[in-house]
Amino acid sequence: MSVTLQDVAREAGVSPATASRALNAPELVAPARREHVRQVAAQLGYRPNRAARELITGRTGNLCLVVPDLENPFFAAVAKGVQARARALGLAVVVADSEEDGHLESELVGRLGAQVDGVVLCSPRMTDEALDEALARDVPLLLVNREHHGAASVVIDNADGVRQAVAHLYALGHRRLAYAGGPAGSWSDARRREGLHRAAASLPGTEVVDLGHVAPVFDGGVAVADLVVASGATAVLAHNDLVALGILNRLTSRGVRVPDDVSVVGYDDSPAATLVAPALTTVRVPLARLGRDAVDALVNHAPRAARRRAASGVTDAEAPAPVRLPVELVVRDSTGVPPAPPTAPIASTAGDLPA
Repeated sequence: MSVTLQDVAREAGVSPATASRALNAPELVAPARREHVRQVAAQLGYRPNRAARELITGRTGNLCLVVPDLENPFFAAVAKGVQARARALGLAVVVADSEEDGHLESELVGRLGAQVDGVVLCSPRMTDEALDEALARDVPLLLVNREHHGAASVVIDNADGVRQAVAHLYALGHRRLAYAGGPAGSWSDARRREGLHRAAASLPGTEVVDLGHVAPVFDGGVAVADLVVASGATAVLAHNDLVALGILNRLTSRGVRVPDDVSVVGYDDSPAATLVAPALTTVRVPLARLGRDAVDALVNHAPRAARRRAASGVTDAEAPAPVRLPVELVVRDSTGVPPAPPTAPIASTAGDLPA
């Protein structure tokens, strides 16, 4: 197993930031401490990450992570992955919550970008035009869960996750499916809708009822649950686990049985998915890996992409191909066979009645 900068810092009795400066910006560290850290690094056989050192020695040794909502388990898990990988590389992370506001997101990138060596922008809600402006700045920028011309990015296979969910429901016998989508400006929701309609079109007799765009929180699921019942669908796919859990809660309070009457499928496989009854069938996303790979892509690709943009004078210069992570369906208790259709009453005549 390779020795990390954090290992060197622990053995030397200093912080990872101090260890990083001692090895990469020695003029910032007192001579005695600098020499001690170097000796420990040599004894442990530490080999610095060249790409990380290039980023670290740029300015500050700090990264910024901007997320739409830290209360959402999806973004909290990604943040932990980002921080763990950055810490191993000797980088500190500043985390900012944009509160699902694309305008605030742009302001945060502009304000914090000048104070860090790189920005990880997770599921950005800003417009394509605003992203172009952000990419035109000097700071390297890495997108998570969104693709954009000229930007390095790490994404999940959104469409395949929905395809797996639809195939599972179809195999159970469901033919009328409802979809509770995410925010109107969500890039991942657009990809999931595309995957949903492609999957439904490939399966004979499958019908999709679009319930519109839903706030990606528990209350959003509660609000849309009545539409699920009114739609006549026997199964519902939700944009994320929070929406699915809100739907499940409201259906239960109405006496609608899950999965006997309606099956429910989420997306993300957040910790709460197994803390409810019935446990939630959902699409598992490798959240921690998403964060770790985002830092690696930022360190290895985003600085070069930024230099290409600066040299060409345009924001849509060629970027590395997106890092695309696979997802998998996890089947639990919230999905089952659809209810049997009601049988027609047997017609009778007066002559059939007993005297």
